[in-house]
Amino acid sequence: MSGGLAELHEKARAVLDPVHYDYYAGGVGDEVVLGENEAAFGRLALLPRVLRGRVTRGLGVELPGGRLAAPVLVAPTAFHRLAHPEGERATARAAAAAGTVLVSGMASTVAIGDVVRAAREVASDAAVWFQLYLQPDEAVTEALVRRAERAGCTALVVTVDSPVFGRHRRDAEHGFHDLPEGLAAENMRDLPGCPPGGVRDIEMSPALSWAHLDRLRGLTSLPLWLKGVLHPADAVLAVEHGAAGVVVSNHGGRQSDLAPAAVEALPAVVDAVAGRVPVLLDGGVRGGGDVAVALALGAAAVGVGRPVLWGLAAAGEAGVARVLDVLRDEFDHALALCGGRDVGDLTRDLVVTRGTGVTARCG
Repeated sequence: MSGGLAELHEKARAVLDPVHYDYYAGGVGDEVVLGENEAAFGRLALLPRVLRGRVTRGLGVELPGGRLAAPVLVAPTAFHRLAHPEGERATARAAAAAGTVLVSGMASTVAIGDVVRAAREVASDAAVWFQLYLQPDEAVTEALVRRAERAGCTALVVTVDSPVFGRHRRDAEHGFHDLPEGLAAENMRDLPGCPPGGVRDIEMSPALSWAHLDRLRGLTSLPLWLKGVLHPADAVLAVEHGAAGVVVSNHGGRQSDLAPAAVEALPAVVDAVAGRVPVLLDGGVRGGGDVAVALALGAAAVGVGRPVLWGLAAAGEAGVARVLDVLRDEFDHALALCGGRDVGDLTRDLVVTRGTGVTARCG
């Protein structure tokens, strides 16, 4: 983790309730994949080009559903008010000020309408996407989609890697099952099947299928991103079923402890998609150099989750702004050192296996 982000992490650890810190920081099982997401970046290096000639670099990225001022967006994470009283509102304001997309979690402790309003108080054209778990009761799924549309969300991010809940040892040891009094997953309030003011549980179901995604596609004109794609065959299916983009992710090491590191799965998915839709990477990004490696391997941009939570816990909106600023600055610096003039100059031939100087056998 880069120095600036490491400092925020330590500040967050100091101020967070240890139970809540472990909820954010922990992973599934023995947390092998959690560690591998970061370690895999450490095994890769970038082979610079020289004398390319550009004083300033183009960092912007156009995506279905929004434009990024730099190739970093805020990945969906749950329960931001455990980290700071302003919760997702603070995160939304910082993301909007940075000119990037916030993917607001379905398990947000602030309702999606309030999240979008907070972002657009800062920038009237701020793009907020809504992360969605398809629900077994399709009336609930439709109600959530309509809420996101009414709020002004510009894309839906469907998390598809969760047929069942991951088993988190840290949460089990703490007995952490419910939010503190006064906090709730506000997007789940007043849905079909709820009493007035009631909050439904988010359900996972192994019965969900591509047919459910097709029905969702028929419900909305918003761009659909599929998050949690690791197998290239699923990336191909995603394109065939109308996805606007795919997110290579192992859920931050919170679902299967047998999965590969996200960056290791990225090149094969990029090859399978073959330019038909953009591919994002989510998992293990802890510095601007990681962003550069991911783009060189074919990602259009990356999502960051835990670093944003550490910034939020450490210093609220200013802390999130600091995380995004550090990543942008470090990425721009890495791009310059690689001889890049814009993000398109980061190509796979620049990625080598650290310690060998040999082009990485990725994909």
